[in-house]
Parts: sequence; structure tokens; C-alpha cells
Amino acid sequence: MFDGYDSCSEDTSSSSSSDESEEEVAPLPSSLPIIKNNGQVYTYPDGKSGMATCEMCGMVGVRDAFYSKTKRFCSVSCSRSYSSNSKKASILARLQVAGKPPTKKAKVLQKQPLVAKLAAYAQYQATLQNQAKTKAAAVPVEGFSWGNYINSNSFTAAPVTCFKHAPMGTCWGDIAEGVRVEVPNTDCSLPTKVFWIAGIVKLAGYNALLRYEGFENDSSLDFWCNICGSDIHPVGWCATSGKPLVPPRSIQHKYTNWKAFLVKRLTGAKTLPPDFSQKVSESMQYPFKTSMRVEVVDKTHLCRTRVAVVDSVVGGRLRLVYEESEDKTDDFWCHMYSPLIHHIGWSRSIGHRFKRSDITKKQDGHFDAPPHLFTKVKEVDAAGEWFKEGMKLEAIDPLNLSAICVATIRKVLADGYLMIGIDGSEAADGSDWFCYHATSPSIFPVGFCEINMIELTPPRGYAKLPFKWFDYLRETDSIAAPVKLFNKEVPNHGFHVGMKLEAVDLMEPRLVCVATVTRIIHRLLRIHFDGWEDEYDQWVDCESPDLYPVGWCQLTGYQLQPPAPQSSRDSQSSSSKQKKKAKSQQYKGHKKMTSLQLKEELLDGEEYSFLQGTSDQESNGSASYYIKQEP
Repeated sequence: MFDGYDSCSEDTSSSSSSDESEEEVAPLPSSLPIIKNNGQVYTYPDGKSGMATCEMCGMVGVRDAFYSKTKRFCSVSCSRSYSSNSKKASILARLQVAGKPPTKKAKVLQKQPLVAKLAAYAQYQATLQNQAKTKAAAVPVEGFSWGNYINSNSFTAAPVTCFKHAPMGTCWGDIAEGVRVEVPNTDCSLPTKVFWIAGIVKLAGYNALLRYEGFENDSSLDFWCNICGSDIHPVGWCATSGKPLVPPRSIQHKYTNWKAFLVKRLTGAKTLPPDFSQKVSESMQYPFKTSMRVEVVDKTHLCRTRVAVVDSVVGGRLRLVYEESEDKTDDFWCHMYSPLIHHIGWSRSIGHRFKRSDITKKQDGHFDAPPHLFTKVKEVDAAGEWFKEGMKLEAIDPLNLSAICVATIRKVLADGYLMIGIDGSEAADGSDWFCYHATSPSIFPVGFCEINMIELTPPRGYAKLPFKWFDYLRETDSIAAPVKLFNKEVPNHGFHVGMKLEAVDLMEPRLVCVATVTRIIHRLLRIHFDGWEDEYDQWVDCESPDLYPVGWCQLTGYQLQPPAPQSSRDSQSSSSKQKKKAKSQQYKGHKKMTSLQLKEELLDGEEYSFLQGTSDQESNGSASYYIKQEP
């Protein structure tokens, strides 16, 4: 069976020449070393096939990796099952001798090994056909590859430890270059799946560039894979799982004693924790379930929230469908740790505006998400000096995330929440006010941009340029929010300028894109979407749940948006810009002028003058901001 490999014969000349199949199995090399789970190394002499077929399940494998003295079974379980069936067959034979006809059950038992062999053979043939189709498809399918992108440009990626909300973000451990793992051996002609040891040459998020042991400085067979994938195992997994270790065909004659080679190479080396795959699985369990009801920001009126229902959960990201959407097309994407979602009743508890649903009662199967599932904000003491309506500050504009704007506190809510409006562009009814918590990293004291050499977007229509906070506060008879009320904590986030990652386009939050960190101001990151113009960059906090390691989309099954192709970059000023604006309008409701347009229209070539200050460093909280003290 199996195209000429007979489990009862060791002679290669006994291979079948069946005309029923045109598939050919590649001949076994004359001297192929196999490392079994007991550490012994076998070398097959010339003239021996070295292959065997399990008499129980029909699997083809290396003879010396089989069990029993006669090498008839691929595993202990098959040997025991065969022994059990042999006893049944013996009983059946005795019944036949006694003149009693065999029962239907006995006939099935008698045929069971053959059925198993035929099933395994059919699977084997399908595998060969798939391999043939793969080889025939010589032209690669167009698509984005993080490995090629990083290798061809010598990029670096943000480490997994930078993303505490992502799978394995808090238990990544010491996984780094030099760690050894056991992976499938793709440089092998054997029809069965075998493994070999490889070392991490380069790490990029979840993705690792691996090199098989024995290749030394030869990178010809290096390959990228997701370290959290199901085929990546710690060293020793093959031994406990009964899987053979087979050196790659390209180097099989390089050493005569592979056991000694591995002992020397692996002594003192690090590998994955034994429970690594279990930790990966546990870190990808999410408490939010479909049909849960939540309160989420209304994407058409940011000043209020609406009830939405969890439609799907992918990698911790939630597709929320607004409850009144009959065709389920009115949706909103966000992470389960997003500050934009809350438990049912949150809006009423803090005095936030809320759009009541026309649906009088919960639909069948829908239920309120438990309050403990949502991210808890830091408690604040509003009893003493606190934010007041009319105070000025600087804030990231949620309708144009590339800009930090002059802003005003319009309403003080309970539990430390604030309603904020952008000066010069507010709607008369306050429908574009937005809610930030007092500890939010997206609001800043007056003078933050000037101290850190960030372009501050002045109020639309403000004629006295360059903008100066001291003059503006005096003209508007306003006061600046006290510096001590803002969040000054700067975690040791680990990001550096130039690092690659996968980031949500918050103007179209269903999209996760290839992105780069282009600037770091304390805990604030400037995220650039590769292939797009700088005006579409977004300011994001270092602990934002909308940032992910390289390989996150592959791990979770989410679609990754590749960089804009080089051919289209030259025309971005026209066609691609229009596409991006049209896409943004779907989320923004009404389009606001970008900071770049404001600068061209209002400044007439004049540049802002900045205070001298340090950027890309931790703030010590002693920066001299322009502040008009409250009398």
C-alpha cells in the first residue's frame, strides 16, 4: 500500500508499480538520520527503504520511529488497539469453527483495520495532490507579508510587551533572539510530518525569523512564522509527543552524530515554557459574548451614547450593532477595553446625554453586559480644586486625530468625566462635544504643545497669529485648567521612534493597518499609516487598546490593511486623498479642516514660535506652561 511502501517488507525492490495512480513518492535518501523520542540516532544503510506502514491506522512513517520489535505500529495506542482487535478476531474465528455464523458486529470488527488503512490512504493521496497543486502554482498570490516588509527595509517592530491588552502581552517572558523551538521540517521528502529544531534569528512582534539548527550562518532556508502558532513547540515536545526529529535534507550529511550535535547546541539554550501554548489559548479567551448589550458613543453625535449589541468578537475587538439597526449595517468597531463603551445605565449615572431607543424591551436573546467587564477609570477627588466649566485646555480632536486643538470644558459630569468642545468649530447645539475622563491621556494643560514643539491648532477664524495662549486667555476672559489636575503619569512603555506595529484607523475603526511610530512625546505616540500622507497621522496614547503587535491580525484572524502601494503614492494628493476623506466622513459626521489646511489658510506662510523644551522624554511635571491664574 501507499504507493509501494509495504509494511511487511524492508526491501525497496518490493515497491508496487500500480497503474491506478500517477503520484510518485520521493525515494528515501540512502542515509537519513532519524532522532527518536528516546534520543537515539539511526542511520539507514543503503538498500533499505526505512519506511513502514502502521498495520492499525495505515499511517506511513519512518520504520525505526515505529513501535514494537517488528516495527508494525506507529504508536503505542495503535499497538494496543490492534492487540484488542486481534482478540476479537480470535473469538470470531472460534465462533466460525463452532459452526455459528458471525454477527454483524463481528464482521465490522474484522474489517476495521482495513477501513482505517483505506481512510489513511485516501488522506495521504489528497495530501500529495495538494502538494502538487502548490508546486504548480509557481506564481505567488499577491498579498502583504510582514516578514518580507521587515527584511527588505531592515525595520524593527514594537515588542509584544508594549501591548498589555494583547494576547501574551503580560506573560511574554524572555522570548527573544536565540530561543530554540521545535517546528515542522519543510526541507524533507518524507510523506509524514516530521520536526526539527530551529532558533529565533529575529523577532518582530509575534512573528519570528527562524533558522534550522545546523545551518550556522546560512540563511537560505530561513523562514518567518507566528511564534504563537499551533506548529511552534518548546524543545522536548517531540520527545513527550512521540514525534520524530529529522534533520533537513540540505544538511543531513553534514554531521554523522546528530545527537552529539544537538546536545552541544542545546546545552544552556533557552526555549519556550512548557505551558506556552496553554497560555496563548488562555490569553485569547474574551469575556464579552455575542448578544450582550452595552452603551457606546453615537458615531453621528459624539455628545451622546446609544445602546448597541455585541455582534462578534475578534481578538478582543467588538463589532457593535446599534440596537435600532434592523439590517445590522449600522455598526461600530472598538476594543473591549475602549473608553468609548460602558455598561447599561452608565450615562444616567454620570449625567451624560443618551439617545433612548425606540425599542421598548430587550430583544430575545439579548442581555446586559455585566458592569465588571468594563475598564475601570482611576478614582478622582473632585471635592477640592477641580475642573470648572469654561476652563481652557488642549485636547486631541476626536474628529481629526492628527490635531491637538484649543479646547474648552463645556460641562462637568460625575465621577470625573468632562464634556469638551473644540474652540471655533463647535455646533450650536453642542452635538460635537465629546466626553473625556479627567485622567485621560488625550487632554493636556495649556502650553503643552508649545513646550513639546507640537503644532497647536488654533480656533477656526482666529486672526491673531501666531497663536499665543496668554493673549487668547485675556481676550476671552478665560482661565486655564490647573496643571496639577492633569494626568502626568508616564509608564515605561518601551516604544521607540521607527517601530512597526498594527494600528486601528480610528477614523474608520473597522480597519487595522500597517503603521509606524514616528514621534514620542512622553506617553503620547504619533502613529503614521504606511503609504499614506502625514496629514492622516493620529495621536494615540501608548496604552491605547487600538494598537497591536506585528502579527496580531494573523494570530486572531483579523484582516490587515497593507501599506498603500508605491504606484499610488504619487497620486495621493488627488485620488487617494479623496478616498481617505470620503472614508473619514462616514465616521466623523461632518468634515473638519485638517491642521495642514488650517495652517495654509490662516498662517500665510508664518511659522509658530515655540518655547524651547525637550520632547521624546519623560515629563517631570515642572514644565512652565502659559497659565492665567484664577483670581
